[in-house]
Amino acid sequence: MSDDRPIALDEYPVHQAPLSMKHLVTGDRNAYDRCIFQVFDHEGRALLITGLGVYPNAGVIDAYATLRIGDELLAVRTSDALTDDRMNLAVGPLRITVDEPLRRLRLQCDADPGDPRSLSYDLTWTADFPAVWEPHHIQRRGDRLMLEGRRFVQAGSVSGSIRAGGEEIAVTAGEWTGTRDRSWGVRPIPGEEGGRAAEELRPDGFHWLWIPVRFEDRFLMVIAQEDADGYRTLNEAVLVRDGHHDTQLGWPQADITYRPGTRHPQRAVVHLTDPARKPLELGVEILTSSPLAIGAGYPPATDWQHGTWQGRGWTDRRGYDLSDTAAHPMAAFGVTDHSARFTLDGRTGHGIFEHGSFGRHGPSGFTGYDSVAG
Repeated sequence: MSDDRPIALDEYPVHQAPLSMKHLVTGDRNAYDRCIFQVFDHEGRALLITGLGVYPNAGVIDAYATLRIGDELLAVRTSDALTDDRMNLAVGPLRITVDEPLRRLRLQCDADPGDPRSLSYDLTWTADFPAVWEPHHIQRRGDRLMLEGRRFVQAGSVSGSIRAGGEEIAVTAGEWTGTRDRSWGVRPIPGEEGGRAAEELRPDGFHWLWIPVRFEDRFLMVIAQEDADGYRTLNEAVLVRDGHHDTQLGWPQADITYRPGTRHPQRAVVHLTDPARKPLELGVEILTSSPLAIGAGYPPATDWQHGTWQGRGWTDRRGYDLSDTAAHPMAAFGVTDHSARFTLDGRTGHGIFEHGSFGRHGPSGFTGYDSVAG
């Protein structure tokens, strides 16, 4: 017998349908609601990525944190049964506290009591610019809706401390930047038989760029998603300044220089256009990189993926050696977050150059899944 009493959120005028806030309008098993934060210094020494997600129709809440320093990646992953307390953004040792919506959040990870050298942190994330809507994101495979997401993105400052390996890293505003993405909708989680679509409608290629950049006095967001032929299915280039409306910067085109023998970017130039049709060049210098398929649970991770039931009270901590790329072959078929230094119109900023390129991509000269830069 199910317990279908009202929950605490039903006290607030936030309903979108004649249902309790306990229930979603959709019965799709792949319904999700989650976030990701990137926290990184401006010299490329450290890159912390953390996020939390709920999967209401799967009854799962999970979270993760990864820290890259040098060639070492430390990961914490945790999962549990979802409860009715949707405003409690905590699972296992990981917590997100919304101190002031869209303005200030606290990110925390408790240390492993049995290992004083384990990863932990206590950080305050403060927005420097308003949150910006990303384009409504829809992907189909054949007639099947695979992904429909609503997202906003934001950049800000971060302060606090990170502990790892028995050492404390001071995180200070002005020397570190924080970016974040908040999204909800429908997105595939593992465990579903792909059927005919998976067998007959496998994409020839996928090419993705997601680039939030924080400058001292402005915020830039660039998105581009293309298929194997370079057909653009998602596009955005928008600049935000205090006291100004958002300014669109045309149709972004990226020239990416890859490390030979890989699809790992070393640097890039993203070509933009201002409203007066003046060309603008966003220069990109990669500082450090964290593949989301290693530790963070994004596909095609082989040890844990978001939304999968691991049992109650599951927590896993581990370390990865990233010095040997051959040890993690699937990472090349997932998206990677690169902290980067950016230049635009005489200004220097910092942000994330998130990139994934798999299979054929005609504009880049990639001919298939085994094709790499020369």
